[in-house]
Amino acid sequence: MLELAWPWLLLALPLPWIAAWLLPRARTLTRGVLHLPHVGVALEESAVRGLASRWSRVLAMLAWAALLLAAARPQWLGEAEDVPRSGRDLLLAVDTSGSMSTADMQVGGSAADRFSVVQMIASDFIQRRQGDRVGLILFGSNAYMLTPLTFDLKTVSSQLRDAVIGLAGRETAIGDALGLAVKRLLDRPEGQRVVILLTDGVNNAGELPPEKATELAVANKVRVYTIGIGADAVTIDSFFGQRTVNPSANLNAPMLTRMAESTGGKFFRARDTAELAGIYQEISQLEPVADKTETLRPVDELFWLPLLAAMLLSIAGLLQPSLRMHRRLTQVST
Repeated sequence: MLELAWPWLLLALPLPWIAAWLLPRARTLTRGVLHLPHVGVALEESAVRGLASRWSRVLAMLAWAALLLAAARPQWLGEAEDVPRSGRDLLLAVDTSGSMSTADMQVGGSAADRFSVVQMIASDFIQRRQGDRVGLILFGSNAYMLTPLTFDLKTVSSQLRDAVIGLAGRETAIGDALGLAVKRLLDRPEGQRVVILLTDGVNNAGELPPEKATELAVANKVRVYTIGIGADAVTIDSFFGQRTVNPSANLNAPMLTRMAESTGGKFFRARDTAELAGIYQEISQLEPVADKTETLRPVDELFWLPLLAAMLLSIAGLLQPSLRMHRRLTQVST
């Protein structure tokens, strides 16, 4: 649908005629003669009155009307669309250290490494966060912002699926990951800042201690949900027969619990695929997506069309007297 944003500007359309009616008319010379020394002829004033000819006035009127139309901002309004209101600003911080390659998880009855399971389940979680801005941080020996906060959930999910173990180093810098997440959320509204940090180990790299990173999160009102992934017991074959080992012995659950509870979040323990999927479902309940929508209509600004027309008409109005003069001189010379 076509409409004008400022239609009241069209009330200025008769201003040139009002000004012409109120202002005194300019005097005209009755015996003016234009001498052309090189041509040797004289043209009466009537020969150069093309400057105020009817066509010049018509062009000026059209240019003025087009200029006012451009100032009134014509717009094309598209069909109304329901858009979910922005909910959370959610950053996923995912551990890509070497220990994430431990194959102590099950997918479809087959052994799978921790990182592959995280990629599968977290990608589905991301796709369900319609209305939220979601970003992705990968951390190992260092922490990197792989995907800034965005509504493009498909891109975030794709970036996570394309990530590989060891991309950020083989160790685990939990403090650096949380510190980077807090920094990226500082310009977002309070109350909407959420971090989900997933790891399988202990902080053994980086420059920022987890305790200091937690203090920063508390000071800046960032809620942190921590997930410790890895099985508690796995049976392996050895020289002396089968024995049971704990592949998650290095997981610092007390530290992750303090990080979460200090910020108003919660610590979760994911020992298998089902538990991890359930954790993301619980987080979705604790941090629900936007359930309200607002109706928006896409707007295309069209002011440039009448503005271009006004410019072309003005140029034509300026050139028209010169063209008329050229034709008259050509007629006289012949």
